[in-house]
Amino acid sequence: MTSNGKILIVDDDPDLRQALRLRLRANHYDTVSASDGYSAIAQAYKEHPNLIILDLGLPAGNGFVVLDRLQKDDKLSTIPVIVLTARDAQNTERMVLHSGASAFFQKPADNAELLSVIRATLTQAEGGPNLPS
Repeated sequence: MTSNGKILIVDDDPDLRQALRLRLRANHYDTVSASDGYSAIAQAYKEHPNLIILDLGLPAGNGFVVLDRLQKDDKLSTIPVIVLTARDAQNTERMVLHSGASAFFQKPADNAELLSVIRATLTQAEGGPNLPS
């Protein structure tokens, strides 16, 4: 079966990483994971995923530090990031999008909506329907 792309899941909660991994694999995505800010950057370099799902509350460099590092690196700045966090949406969403994330979800995210945004984000990143034919 063909993969729809590789997604890096960054969250310090092993149960959430596993749940996301299962959902994404069921939808034909390859997955890799990281549990902290430092390993998130290392995995992004090593795996060069098509998309990153990023929590903000991480040990060894919070999600904003990770977003900043990704944005400032020529090799990583083109990887779209979807933030999935338990932080309050009202105070966080604007900051996340301003920091370079493609989308924001508050935990627990609706699976269908998250998968829809993942598909749309990957299509846009690949130069999908917005390019002239």
